[in-house]
This record gives sequence, structure tokens and C-alpha cells, in this order.
Amino acid sequence: MHSNGDIFVGEVIGTAILILFGAGVCAAVTLKHSKARASGWIVIAFGWGFGVLAGAYTAAPLSGGHLNPAVTIGIAVDTGKWDKVWVYLCGQMVGAMLGAVLAYLVYLAQFNANVSSGKDTAEAPDEDGPLPTLGIFSTIPEIRNPVANLITEIIATMGLVLPILAFGLTKGLGESGTTVLIVALLVVGIGLSLGGPTGYAINPARDLGPRIVHQFLPIPNKGTSDWGYALVPVVGPLIGGALAGVIYNAAF
Repeated sequence: MHSNGDIFVGEVIGTAILILFGAGVCAAVTLKHSKARASGWIVIAFGWGFGVLAGAYTAAPLSGGHLNPAVTIGIAVDTGKWDKVWVYLCGQMVGAMLGAVLAYLVYLAQFNANVSSGKDTAEAPDEDGPLPTLGIFSTIPEIRNPVANLITEIIATMGLVLPILAFGLTKGLGESGTTVLIVALLVVGIGLSLGGPTGYAINPARDLGPRIVHQFLPIPNKGTSDWGYALVPVVGPLIGGALAGVIYNAAF
């Protein structure tokens, strides 16, 4: 049984690593003067997957490496054990904000170069003008339809949490330490298959923590933090995680 202190520290460190890699790959693909600029969605999907791999392996000895309130809620719904849920959630939120700040610092020069040269007009937009930066930190739907976006996040999160719960039935995975590797590949798969509509938050802390940080970071011409959409990537994954816990408990 992990202590509250171990859980909090493990989730802070693990989630910070997850967001450092995840926001980092989004910055690498998005920002001007990045060597990885415009390298595409597959790079982003694998970057997030490797973030899960690094963060969860690091946190596992201390907290089990949830790194995601939806996973924590799904496990609690399945097991009925809720006493440590608040510790996990607090650690995940702190870690997500810390990871977002670290990713910002890694790309500090590129963020500071996010300025307009003043040449843009309606007829001739300036390709060197400022870029919106929220997509580096949080999710933005391709088509803004709250009901459809919510359904996407619920289903995608069920596609994450239900297999994670089922992996626990395969004893060899846990004993060999390969569970985290399989989960990381699962996250890559979700990104490739289900990430197109909303950018696959599938993790409330992953979206909300960096969105809060984006609101306050001194990024030139950073654009909006889009608080009108912020509930969808929080509520959707929480519902998806809870439903996964119910289904797993009933079926297995």
C-alpha cells in the first residue's frame, strides 16, 4: 500500500514528465524555429506515448503511475476504494502544471519569437506572424460541437481505461514490468485512431493543468486559453473513466 506522501510525489513527478514530453512534442511540431516543425500528427502521437512510458515507469514504484484522473476514477469505481483518490488527483494536477512550465522553458526562445513582423494584410498574410499557442498545451476540437466533442472524449477514454483495467488480469505483464510499455503503445494507438476530432485529451489533468499555465505564461501573442471549451476535456474523460470502471466490474 502506497503512502499518501509517496502517491503525491510519484504522481507529481510522473505527470510532470508526461506533460513535458507531450507539450514538448506539440511545441516541437508547432513553433517556428523548431527543427521538428510541421513533422506531423504521427510524431505527436508517438511523443505523447513516450511521455506516458517515461512518466509511468518513473512514478510506478511510488504511486502505481496513474498520471490521469480518469484512470484513478476508473480504478476507484471498480474497486470501491476512494480514500486516496484525492491524493492522486492533487498530485496529477500539480504535476501537469509543472510539466507545462518545463516544456515552456525548453522552448523559451521559440515562444519568445512568436511575434509578428507587421507585414501581414488580409490579402497577404504574414507567414512569420504570431501563432496561437494553446494547442501546444491543451486540446482544441477541429469541429466545435460540445455534444459530439464530449462523446468523442468519453469513448476515447473508455478505450484507454478499460484495457488498462483488463491488463491487470494478465499476471505476467505486471511481473515483467511490460504493462507500462503496453499502455504507452495503447496511448499512441488512441492518438492515431481516435485523436482526430478533439486532439484526445483522455486525461482531465493533462488538459486543465496546462490550460491554467497557458493563461498565465508570458508568451508573446499567445492567443486565447479558450475557457469556453475547457469543461469538455475534463468532464468527458471523467465520465469515460467511470463508465470503464462500471463495465469492467460488471463484465470481469
